[in-house]
Amino acid sequence: MKNGRKRVAWGLAAVCALLLAGYLVWKMQRPPEVAFTEIQPATVEIGLSVVGRARPGDLVQVASPNPGQVIEMFVDDGDEVSQGAPLAVIRATVEQAQTDAEVARATAARAEAAEARLNFSRTQTLYDRGFAAKAALDSARATLQAAEANLAAANASVRASAERTREYTIRSPMNGVVLVRPIDNGKVVTVGETLFELGSNTGTEIQAEVEESYADAIKPGMLARAALAGSDAIFTARVFEVSPRVNSATGGRLIKLRPEGDSRLSPGRSIDLTVVVDTRQGAITIPRRAILDATTSPKVRVVQADDTVAEREVTILRWPSTNAIITDGLKAGDRLILDPSTVDVGQKIRPVTASGR
Repeated sequence: MKNGRKRVAWGLAAVCALLLAGYLVWKMQRPPEVAFTEIQPATVEIGLSVVGRARPGDLVQVASPNPGQVIEMFVDDGDEVSQGAPLAVIRATVEQAQTDAEVARATAARAEAAEARLNFSRTQTLYDRGFAAKAALDSARATLQAAEANLAAANASVRASAERTREYTIRSPMNGVVLVRPIDNGKVVTVGETLFELGSNTGTEIQAEVEESYADAIKPGMLARAALAGSDAIFTARVFEVSPRVNSATGGRLIKLRPEGDSRLSPGRSIDLTVVVDTRQGAITIPRRAILDATTSPKVRVVQADDTVAEREVTILRWPSTNAIITDGLKAGDRLILDPSTVDVGQKIRPVTASGR
C-alpha cells in the first residue's frame, strides 16, 4: 500500500516537472511585449521658447559730463521726474573760479573800451576844429574798434564759462521714473559715469535674445504667449522688431515684443516667451527617444502587419521642440516602437499600446 502511494506521488511530481518545463520553454519562446504608439497626424503649433526681460519703452542712462563731487541729491529710486527737472548737483569749484576770471577779464575789457571811446571822441573834436591830423583820428578809431572787439570776445567767454558751470546741475532728459540711482551725496564721480537710469513711464517692451539660426524665422507681427517667471497666468505679446545685428559674443539676435492688453510689467522682470512661428495641419510628432541616430541618420522602428519589427528612415524638422516633428518617413496608422533599442529588425514581438501597459 505504501509503495503504491509513493509511486503515485512520484508520478504527480514528474507530471508537475514536465508541466513546469513546458511552461518555461513556452515562456522563453513567446515573443516579448513591446510598447508602441499609433501615428495620428494633428495640428501642430511650431513655437520658439526663450526667456526675455521687461524694460521701459525708453531707457536712458544719465551720466556726468564733468568730473566732480556730488553735493546735493534731489531724487531717489522710484521717483517720477519731468523733463528738465534737477536730479543732482556736482561741485563746480574750478569751473566757478574760471568763470570769475572770465568776468574779471570782461570788466577790464569794458574799461579799456570806455577809455578808447573817450579818446576817439576827443580826437574827433580836435580834428573837427583843425587841431588834430587825419592820421591821429584814424588811429583813435582803430584803437576803439579793437577795444570793442576785445570786449565782445570777453563777454562771449563769460557766457561760455557760465554755461559750463551750469552743466554741473544734472537734469532729467525726459519724463519718466528713476529706476537706478547708484550714487550718494559726497561721492566723487568721473566723466561719463552713470548717475541715474531713467525709464519712460509710458510703454513697456520685452526683449529677448534668439539664436541666429532660428531668428530668421521670426518676423514682426508674430504672436507670442508670455508668462511672468514663477506665474501660471498667460498673456499675449507681439513681435515688433527683429534686430538685423548678430551679437558676436553670443551668436544671438535681439527681438522686441510689446505686451497686449493692460499688462503691467516691472522693469527687469524675467518673462517666459513662446513665439508662434507657424501652425501646421496634419503634422506628425513623435517622442525624440523613439529615434535612433537622430543627429546623423535618423531612423525609427515600426511594427509591421505580421508583428515583426521594421526600420524606417525619417526626416526631422530642424527645430527646437519637446517632440520631434517628422516631415517624411511616417504616415497615419503606422505603429511606432517607443523604445527601439530593445528590439531588432525582423524580430517577432507582441505589440501593446503604451497606454495599455
